[in-house]
Amino acid sequence: MAKILFVMTGADQWTLADGSTQPTGFWAEEAAVPYQAFKDAGHEITVATPGGVVPPVDEGSLSSDANGGPEQAAKIRAVLETAPEFRSPITLTEVRLDDYAAVYVPGGHGPMEDLAVNADSGGILTRAVGSGMPVGVVCHGPAAMLASVREDGTNAFAGYRVTAFTNTEEQLAGNAERAKWLLQDRLTEAGVKVEVGEPWAPHVEVDRNLVTGQNPASSAPLATELLKKLA
Repeated sequence: MAKILFVMTGADQWTLADGSTQPTGFWAEEAAVPYQAFKDAGHEITVATPGGVVPPVDEGSLSSDANGGPEQAAKIRAVLETAPEFRSPITLTEVRLDDYAAVYVPGGHGPMEDLAVNADSGGILTRAVGSGMPVGVVCHGPAAMLASVREDGTNAFAGYRVTAFTNTEEQLAGNAERAKWLLQDRLTEAGVKVEVGEPWAPHVEVDRNLVTGQNPASSAPLATELLKKLA
């Protein structure tokens, strides 16, 4: 059994380019599906957020449409409602990285609001990836990589091959024109090599100790790859 750290957003609003906000949080499938996979494999999970706030779920991600039908939506909701870890997070500043065997960051637009500029989250990911610890990040979760800056000013993930929610997917979702910035662009500017798969299709990239997924559909195969690194 290993301990896996979930680094999660505490933001329930996403600030748009015009200064307005829209409700957000973490994307349900991206937290619930890997959570269940890791628990089924016998691992222990701790959730950490900025300030130790309970991570807010994006209500849109609980809908039947977002989950391929009411049955899967009900399963996802049940996981989130019954898992105690999501209701009792620790603060990012409490994290002792040596206590964990892997780090996982789910997405949703929440991370673009807070984790993208959070030095505590960035420091955790910088130490984790630099130490060779397995790190898994999915969809908009790679926004947290933007705060992973070394003392010399370079990004800790520069040169890594990753995938993340793409510009095309953001356009198809109707958010690209309203966003302050696009994740694929910012990662590329930071020196990260972003690989783009088909919109909405499962796509996972594995580069050294880093496993990334492009979108919600990628969370299950990402969890499988991360578990291989813990075997």
